Amino acid sequence: MTTRGTRTLVLGGVRSGKSGVGEAMLAEHTEVRYIATGPTLTSDAEWVARVEEHRRRRDERYTTVETTDLTTVLSTTPDVATLVDDLGNWLAADIDATNGWESPIDRSDRTEQLCAAISAVTADLVIISPEVGLAPVPSTTVGRAFQDELGALNSAVAAVCDRVLLVVAGRVVELPADFPTLAAQTPQQQRSPQKPAAPDVAPAAAATAPAAAVTAAATEPAAPDTATAAPDSMSEPPKVVATDAEVFDHIDRPDESVAQAARDRQLTLTKPAGSLGRLEDLSVWIAACQGECPPRSIEQANVVVFAGDHGVAQAGVSAYPPEVTAQMVANIASGGAAINVLARQSGATVQVVDMSVDADTPPEVSRYKVRRGSGDLRVTDALTIAEARASIAAGRAIVDDLVDSGADLLIAGEMGIGNTTPAAILVGTLTRHEPVEVVGRGTGIDDLGWMRKTAAIRDGMRRGRRYIHDPLALVAAVGGADIAAMAGFLAQAAVRRTPVILDGVVVTAAALVAAELAPGAVSWWVAGHRSVEPAHTFALEHLDLEPILELRMRLGEGSGALMALPVVSSSVEILRGMSTFDEAGISDADSSAALTTSDAGV
Repeated sequence: MTTRGTRTLVLGGVRSGKSGVGEAMLAEHTEVRYIATGPTLTSDAEWVARVEEHRRRRDERYTTVETTDLTTVLSTTPDVATLVDDLGNWLAADIDATNGWESPIDRSDRTEQLCAAISAVTADLVIISPEVGLAPVPSTTVGRAFQDELGALNSAVAAVCDRVLLVVAGRVVELPADFPTLAAQTPQQQRSPQKPAAPDVAPAAAATAPAAAVTAAATEPAAPDTATAAPDSMSEPPKVVATDAEVFDHIDRPDESVAQAARDRQLTLTKPAGSLGRLEDLSVWIAACQGECPPRSIEQANVVVFAGDHGVAQAGVSAYPPEVTAQMVANIASGGAAINVLARQSGATVQVVDMSVDADTPPEVSRYKVRRGSGDLRVTDALTIAEARASIAAGRAIVDDLVDSGADLLIAGEMGIGNTTPAAILVGTLTRHEPVEVVGRGTGIDDLGWMRKTAAIRDGMRRGRRYIHDPLALVAAVGGADIAAMAGFLAQAAVRRTPVILDGVVVTAAALVAAELAPGAVSWWVAGHRSVEPAHTFALEHLDLEPILELRMRLGEGSGALMALPVVSSSVEILRGMSTFDEAGISDADSSAALTTSDAGV
């Protein structure tokens, strides 16, 4: 397999910080080629000072190439991590060389040659360019011509890049590639700009009809009258809006005034204050989430098991072969897995969702499917940005369906051979721990498997660190469709003010991503248990969550969270049904203290 890096176009205005962003994106590389396209021999003192400022920022890792022949340099050495700074200077020099200021020429061939060279680059490539749309219209004919040429050049280069970032005042925004242009819209769409078309389906997903249902068919939200249907009763693929799926509304914390009322009520119950320990805390949390004291009984807990295959499983990081994923999905769907048994015991319902299983699954399971298998994160991105966005959108849509159908508590589970490897990568990256610290035995690998897994985590973390401040790009690069969907699920549960019990390391890794996407969401979650996977402890500490149970479990599927569900439910019933001292006619501690004080005064 040929390793290909990420091609990124960084746009920004003058003094926006775009060059610094580009340099930071290549900070993990030990060798970087810096292609400087601006003039170096000039009498312009201010320009010379700017060039010198850029040079001072570049350390010994950089090899500087000062040239205006950008196409040739990129073509001759495509396998070196490269920073191009910038396209505006290259265009100006190219216009100079062709006498284009006085006699404009058709530059499409030259642009095509440059784009072909960019497309052939196999290493990480960052290209800096001025965003002409941020500048005023030039007052001269030459200035307007340059602005038009640069705008067309930026558009062409963006089309062959994997990512496009916009830097404004040092703040970075990723520009989606999936919003339709007016020229590509039908007259009907042009009259209805408030309903943008969904992103294009990636080639890997286009072969499956369910993937198209998630993306290309998603032109508007599901109508209210269909949103209340139970997920397993839907005969048509759901309509899911993937545009800006990673953008979440502000999340409020659970109601603190209700939490205080629940704490006060706990003090009136027929028991010593605090004698039920963590049960009291859990009841207060549920009451605050519901906004009621005493809280309602938990009557409709739903478990959603997100399934997906991972390309990294081919590296021997699991004790089981990849085909077990599809077999276990069938087992869960038929009710024969551990999660089904635990759900029946606790009165919860279970559904399994195929996000990226590398096999055909029934329509009721694959309605949200994004692709067959995620990419091998050691050498390529697990997903495209569009696929990651579609996966997050699927997780959000599932929450909306469940909450609209009456769900009052949610649990995310997972099924996928090899999925503890991307989970460890995400945890290690976001909590700043090394590969050997986060690697675990997963399904029970031997020492050689542990070594292979550690190497895979190392390679994945090397690729993922550049996206540490971009959760969407991070989960696309080193996560997977199942993990991205869980991140959307967990964040949307907080948006919908619905409590969640987290499961083991894979779900909690998704929670780390969700917490980055939706700050404040963690206040709507509790940790069901602590897995024996080392990464799980790091993730829980990062989220500041204390596990309810410690049973040395490592099964996944949502099993640890379901084991904690009866504990949470019992805490609610105690706060609801236990008599107060007044109701039971029992003297409480305050009464005893008052009596003692009275006696002392006689």
